[in-house]
Amino acid sequence: MPNSSSISEFLLLPLADTRQLQLLNFWLFLGIYLAALLGNGLISTAIACDCRLHTPMYFFLLNLALFDLGFISTTVPKAMANALWDTRAISYTGCAAQLFFFSFFLSAEYSLLTIMSYDRYVAICKPLHYGTLMDSRACATMAAAAWGTGVLYSLLHTASMFSLPLCQGNVVNQFFCEIPQILKLSCSGSYLREIVLVLFSVSLAFGCFVFIAVSYVQIFIAVMRMPSAQGWHKAFSTCLPHLAVVSLFLSTAFFAYLKPPSVSSPSMDLMVAVLYSVVPPAVNPLIYSMRNQEVKDAVRKVMTKCVSKTLNCPSFRIHDM
Repeated sequence: MPNSSSISEFLLLPLADTRQLQLLNFWLFLGIYLAALLGNGLISTAIACDCRLHTPMYFFLLNLALFDLGFISTTVPKAMANALWDTRAISYTGCAAQLFFFSFFLSAEYSLLTIMSYDRYVAICKPLHYGTLMDSRACATMAAAAWGTGVLYSLLHTASMFSLPLCQGNVVNQFFCEIPQILKLSCSGSYLREIVLVLFSVSLAFGCFVFIAVSYVQIFIAVMRMPSAQGWHKAFSTCLPHLAVVSLFLSTAFFAYLKPPSVSSPSMDLMVAVLYSVVPPAVNPLIYSMRNQEVKDAVRKVMTKCVSKTLNCPSFRIHDM
């Protein structure tokens, strides 16, 4: 059996068994990827350009859009290239880089979702203290903490994973390099350190989950005490999109990593991985723009400006013959 020093590349799980289905999956992934780029790009541009959206909630939403762009760009382009060129290979360095960036964006986004739940809790349960607790310095510190958490988490896991001796071949049963699949390739009895690190990460993730759950229990209690229907509508219009994003992200990620081995299979693992790594970044912009009129207005303004500039560009004008 090869060891880690002799492995120069890994073989990823193909998206389909036949060439026709591979090409179909390529076009499907391309559509999802372009939708994610367009949606997150529009939200990022709208928040950056509209002064009315320069508030803590939209500042965190801007960071979430950036994380989503990086998250989906880590896995989907390589999967599309492999499906288009009918190959499974990824270099050893490419696999390490993919695992690093995937771990980074996964942990950073989860940290940011936890911070966003705190922002909504302060806004609704402690509105008189919102300006003090969520000032620009506090928001910048929280965002930096999310980015820093992602860097630390990904560095620890990547260094730990690729320092393990790999004795079980180089076939990764997933369409990208992820921790559980690389762990399966390690030598028996050599992965205790990584298991401890994974358990520690799961404990932190569960702590964040409890924090989010408690925050929303407090939020819903406060909303139910509001006397006006207008207050209800405003609270729900800002909280429900975030709750939907958190639910989609956590339910798919927890099932991917905590599902029992008895229900595990290559096709099941592939489907679950698509659900938690590809679908959320593409759907999040739609979720946030559906119930938030301010985001819709800002995105509409950005699109109108782009269209008007394009039509007024000399290269697009129709000259009379």
